Parts: sequence; C-alpha cells; structure tokens
Amino acid sequence: MYSPNPNRYDKMKYRRCGSSGLLLPIVSFGLWHNFGENSTESDMKKLCFTAFDNGITHFDLANNYGPPAGAAEKAFGKIIKTHFSCHRDELIISTKAGYDMWEGPYGIGGSKKYLLSSLDQSLLRLGIPYVDIFYHHCPDPDTPLEETMGALAQAVHSGKALYAGLSNYDGETMKKACDILDKLHCPFIINQNRCSMLDTTIEKNGLLKACKERKKGLILFSPLEQGLLTNRYLNGIPDNSRVRTDRRFLTEKNITPQKIEIVKKLNDIALKRGQSLAQMALCWLLKNETVTSVIVGASHYEQLLDSLKILDAEPFSGDELNEIKNILQAESA
Repeated sequence: MYSPNPNRYDKMKYRRCGSSGLLLPIVSFGLWHNFGENSTESDMKKLCFTAFDNGITHFDLANNYGPPAGAAEKAFGKIIKTHFSCHRDELIISTKAGYDMWEGPYGIGGSKKYLLSSLDQSLLRLGIPYVDIFYHHCPDPDTPLEETMGALAQAVHSGKALYAGLSNYDGETMKKACDILDKLHCPFIINQNRCSMLDTTIEKNGLLKACKERKKGLILFSPLEQGLLTNRYLNGIPDNSRVRTDRRFLTEKNITPQKIEIVKKLNDIALKRGQSLAQMALCWLLKNETVTSVIVGASHYEQLLDSLKILDAEPFSGDELNEIKNILQAESA
C-alpha cells in the first residue's frame, strides 16, 4: 500500500490562482500523452507517487488524453482508487472538453450537450464524483459564448466541478467569457495556455495582460517546447526523439539551424547558472508573478525529479535577464 512522503509539503512552493482562494504548486503534473497504451502501469504509478511525494498536488488531464482518448483518465482513476483515495482532499484534479472526443456532431466543440456529457464520462473514467477544475479546452466560434459559459456554470452549480477554467482562449475572448461567468456567479479562476521561452503567444494575443487585469490564474503547458528546450536537440535530432516518433507537435521544420543556435546560447547561460536548459526554461516562465504554475510531463520519474530542482534555483540576475532577452529577440525577429 502506498504511503506518501510525510515531508511532501516542506519544499514545494504554492501560488494562488489570481484572486481566488485556490493554491496550486508552481510545478503541476500533466498527463497529456504519457498516460495510456504507451506507458506501463508501474511507470504511471511511479510518476504519480513521485509527484505527490514532492508536493505536486495538481494533476492535469483532459477527456482526450492518452493514447487512446480517455486512457489517461482511466489510468489515473485506477491510481486514485487504489492508492490516493485517502488523499483525495489533498489533490487538485482537472479535466477538459472541447477537442474531438467521440463520433458524431456532439463529440466536439463548445455546446452544452457536449461539455456536460463529456464531464459525466470523465467522472466515470476517473471514478470520482467531482473534479476540482473543469476547462473548456478550446474556443468554439460556431457556438454562442453564452452557451459554453452556461455549461461551465452548470457543471459547477451541479457540484461536478468546483471551479471553471478556460484553455487556449485569447485575452479579449477571455474577458468576454469572464463577464458572462461573473453574471452566472460561477467561480472562473484560471486560464491554461501554451507558453515557453520560444512561444510568447500569450503576450501577443493579450491573455497575459488580461489575466493580470482580471486577477485570474494562468497555468502554462508545453514550457519546454515539446523537448526543444532541453539538451536533446543540441547536437542534432535523436532517432528516438518525438520528432521521429510523433510528428503531431514537433517536426523537423520547427528545428531550424537558427533555432538550434538560439537554444545553444540559452543552454550556455543555463550551465553558468548551474542548471539544465529545461530547468532554466521553467524558471523563466515562473519569474512572472501572474503565472500560477507550469505543467510538466514526464515519461520517467527521474525527469520529474529533474524539473523539481528548480525549487532551489537562484533568481535571475539583471545581466542574465538582459542576455536572455537579447537572445530571444533574435528568435522573434
């Protein structure tokens, strides 16, 4: 029987989701494409145990995580039932709906039919009566925003979710959604979006500014740019890399000589700081106080432990900040 580390809360740092009462660990664990048929049960358990033993209380899922779709929720549900049932009140479990999930017109989008049906399915797979955060996974321009936000509010008011969240929204759409949810008395507390040192979309689309203005939490996924912000690609593309085995998210055309040169320069700074490039990339995002947490994924528990070393990291010096900004400006030029 799993017995968690009694000192699990001693070192982890927690940040509040905007002006809400909810705290999240600065490092959250994402079960995106590492929890399914491509993983063993023992590896998945080890990852979850390592996360919780080190104060990671937030486990981020979606209806379509796996592979195949739904597999991550099933696998994590089994771990909850077998090992975490006594610790459910110490966990923040989130899930989402929005992307393609099942056949037919009701298995994708932002309709009330899809969102509430998907949430019911997620709860069955997870084996729990509620999730802590339920997100709309992506905007749906073909569904009225009022309908989508009404579905999130109903999910919360029914007790099947404690808080509502939005994912992949831009700043202006988020503010419109926020106004609707405020009128519906729905606790909307957090936005989830892609961001890394090499991806500043949340600045360009106004989301970062909107989160600060509206006092909403911001949690970031793909902080390592699908592995590009690690040491894996410094000397070419490894045969077993995601570029070779899964071309959905990172392709060879993304790994240009110019980008590799930038990554090498960033790596040099990380080494001077006594960090890996991946650790520095996480610290770079977390230096912004508007950011509540970064979501990391892992195939092996050692990768998770490596990410957690940022808890001992020194703040960036002024010279380091200027040097990194100059390097990144070359990337966006």
